[in-house]
Amino acid sequence: MANNMILERLEGVKTRFIEVSDLLTKPEVLSDMEKYIKLSKEYKSLQPIIEAYEKYKLTLTNISSTKELLSGEKDEEMREMAKAELENMNSQVPEMEEEIKFLLIPADPEDEKNAVVEIRAGTGGDEASIFAGDLFRMYSKFFELKGWKTEINRFSEGTAGGYKEIVLSVSGDGVYGLMKYESGVHRVQRVPQTETQGRIHTSAASIVVLPEADEFDVVIRNEDIRKDTYCSSGPGGQSVNTTYSAIRLTHVPTGIVVTCQDEKSQIKNYDKALAELRTRLYNLEYQKYLDDVSHKRKTMVSTGDRSAKIRTYNYPQGRMTDHRINYTVYNLPSILDGNIQEVIDRLQMAENTERLKESNI
Repeated sequence: MANNMILERLEGVKTRFIEVSDLLTKPEVLSDMEKYIKLSKEYKSLQPIIEAYEKYKLTLTNISSTKELLSGEKDEEMREMAKAELENMNSQVPEMEEEIKFLLIPADPEDEKNAVVEIRAGTGGDEASIFAGDLFRMYSKFFELKGWKTEINRFSEGTAGGYKEIVLSVSGDGVYGLMKYESGVHRVQRVPQTETQGRIHTSAASIVVLPEADEFDVVIRNEDIRKDTYCSSGPGGQSVNTTYSAIRLTHVPTGIVVTCQDEKSQIKNYDKALAELRTRLYNLEYQKYLDDVSHKRKTMVSTGDRSAKIRTYNYPQGRMTDHRINYTVYNLPSILDGNIQEVIDRLQMAENTERLKESNI
């Protein structure tokens, strides 16, 4: 039996899909890049719903025609075949409706954005910096598997290896939508390299993932920025080059400061620093939304809450546990090699289930 509420919602989506498709051919839209990009993203987000709708509608049509065939068919063999086909199609309908319900949950418009990822050593001294380096390696492998592009904005190395802090920009298809689940405190339980007694220590590193703002999201006035240049420095503070290529930007109205020294070119460092500044300003507003969401959904941690422990990596037991959904796996080496997609999939499913309850579809 068709769900009339779902059909009604799907008809509305199809009407909007046709409307957006038509708008994308209009000269006034083609000449307005901001509007064109926005509509293109909407068109892309509606496509999977339309595909599921067409498949659902075709199944309902076939069920109806098979029922008609049964009512007039006298041949017993044909009737048995039609009954089997009808039973098969009827069994597919609830599954299709469930898939459509999830597709109809309004997507977070930030999900398609690129992201700025910050990895910072927390409690645990040198061991925390080494662990931050391990997390950077894990994510780098994951980004590689996804075919995403990574650029390091800045980093500060730990005295015994790893990083005290590393900030990178990640670009690709739907980066923020997947990486947002990684925000929070990650704990490691293992015997540190510096430990002579073989005792297990607990250290931590915090991950903050921000949706990267594009040039249409935030307008920054030149007069609101103070620009400073200085020489890039490497481990131990030695000068990497003698040119003033490193950039420090201060947004005077908010006091936000960003730096970039990764590139040898001052212009490239300025562009990267400006992009990060734009992202941080954009996230001042986005933070309000995240704070609200994080109270409602256990899968999401507000980027402002750096104390929320979301995951533990236990080396002696080869175990990884995500505390938000009580999910544990005993394949830690594989996880640390970047195979975290299954964990993210489970977090997405948990969040979508929560959002489905909110939406009353």
